[in-house]
Amino acid sequence: MNIDEMKQMSYEDVRQRYLQFLKAQDYAPNTVNTTYADSFYLWRKAGRELFWKAVESSDAEAKEILLDILEKNSAGSADKLVNGYLSHLRRFRLFLASDEPVKKQPPAAPPVQKKSKANDSVPDPSKEQVELYLAQWDKLENYHLQEDALDKLFFKLCPKNTDITDVLLKVSTLNDFYSTNIYSVYPVAKHILSLGIDARLKAGDVTLVNDIKRVSINGKERNFYSFASKYCSHHNPLDYPIYDSYVDLVLRYFRDRDSFSSFGNGDLKDYVYFKGALIDFRKFYCLEEYNLKQIDKYIWLLGKAYFPKEYK
Repeated sequence: MNIDEMKQMSYEDVRQRYLQFLKAQDYAPNTVNTTYADSFYLWRKAGRELFWKAVESSDAEAKEILLDILEKNSAGSADKLVNGYLSHLRRFRLFLASDEPVKKQPPAAPPVQKKSKANDSVPDPSKEQVELYLAQWDKLENYHLQEDALDKLFFKLCPKNTDITDVLLKVSTLNDFYSTNIYSVYPVAKHILSLGIDARLKAGDVTLVNDIKRVSINGKERNFYSFASKYCSHHNPLDYPIYDSYVDLVLRYFRDRDSFSSFGNGDLKDYVYFKGALIDFRKFYCLEEYNLKQIDKYIWLLGKAYFPKEYK
């Protein structure tokens, strides 16, 4: 490979060439997928120049570069993660040292989602796209009035969760407005009351949603995950983005297309992972000027547009 030529290529072109190389080495599919994603961690997090600097550096220098970026961007232990990323860089160097040229491949099509009507035309996340969809949200009168009513209920009439009647009123209203399919609201209200959630809500305790979502009704444990995220969000919207199936589909789509994060398909059903994925999404696409509520609205509307539900 001509490294100077490779350094002039776009992120996606380099990745596609490397993917073809990996597939030709007869690696296991999981190895190919992991290597393909993790080899370009530095490029995604710190840019082209630092990526190529690490590639052309010694292992010791590359490790220092990786440690610095991991400490700034990863919630896990940088010392535990660094060797894995370093091994992926070494494998990428083998690709560069290969004598056999790899023919340039057209960009891979995004993974097909069963419920998408136009996945191949989903626009790239950008400030312009966020502004476009937030403007659309502002024009949706029904959503606006519903949100205004919920704000009045949660912020003015019943801000606390120490009285069962207040909690029951909020649970019933959310269930009705959002059609969250809770057929017996009293056990849910009683469960929330028992948790003593006000201090945790104010602190933005990310584990609270997982505690609220599990409710025992008639001896059976129910999982009201989306409702739990909505209940917390309407008390503290900046710290609690709302989980929804549309948002789930969009996050998984861009994970598969751009590798902005490495969560598993089922991980988003854990609120800690879900909020982390939204934060990763916002950072990867340089959208930090928007709060999580705005990002959540944008992704939800994007999901409704490009991943519509099909009803029998």
